[in-house]
Amino acid sequence: MDDLEAVHTREHIRHIRRVCEQGGGVLDAGDTHASPASYEVAVLAAGAVLASIDAVLDGSVRSAFCAVRPPGHHAERDGPMGFCLFNNVAIGARYAQRRHGIERVAILDWDVHHGNGTQHIFEEDPSVLYVSLHQYPFYPGTGAASERGIGAGEGTTLNIPLPAGTGEGRYREEFEAQVVPVLRSFGPRLLLLSAGFDAHRDDPLADMRLTEASFAEFTRQVARIAPVVSVLEGGYNLAALAASVEHHLRALTEAAR
Repeated sequence: MDDLEAVHTREHIRHIRRVCEQGGGVLDAGDTHASPASYEVAVLAAGAVLASIDAVLDGSVRSAFCAVRPPGHHAERDGPMGFCLFNNVAIGARYAQRRHGIERVAILDWDVHHGNGTQHIFEEDPSVLYVSLHQYPFYPGTGAASERGIGAGEGTTLNIPLPAGTGEGRYREEFEAQVVPVLRSFGPRLLLLSAGFDAHRDDPLADMRLTEASFAEFTRQVARIAPVVSVLEGGYNLAALAASVEHHLRALTEAAR
């Protein structure tokens, strides 16, 4: 509970638990549903991220992938949103700082949708870098390039909005020109990936043109910068999702050798 409350309000947590105990239902304006087991499963998903961070930071493994549901990056401090109950990567970032003393944590989000919750949780915090590549304009309506953080956190949010139809060439250009340089400059001790695979060309919820090989390439480019804990976000064509995750894992394994 302490780890959840480091990111979310107590009322947010209680609301989800209460709805699930009452048999489930809609948690937000309409697209985030809960079953009776959703609270327990969401807590276990967040816990998987924390266990993976422990394993990576104590040196047991070089990297980890959390094949968890529900996803997390839309969940705000005080409310669920966009299929997300708890913000798994945000909980992980705070855990790494509080339990392991990590000063600088980077979060790279390549889900096709902007991670509004993650950005808002850390937008005033210079100790957490948030980088997102996403289709824009698109759900949830946030993620303009002008959103760079607030106050002390200005400059530690980097949004790279991309138009519908973008393919691997443009993504690779942005990785080489912006993503890799800002990650290296920030110097994180831990890199958390919001690894959504819904920018795949076969995904039904978006309009990007990536392939599973694209995700392998992105993984190779960032996996040598810092130890990686990768956390599953979106992906709605099961065949494309499976192939993309396989390529992602193979690239993580190669980078760890």
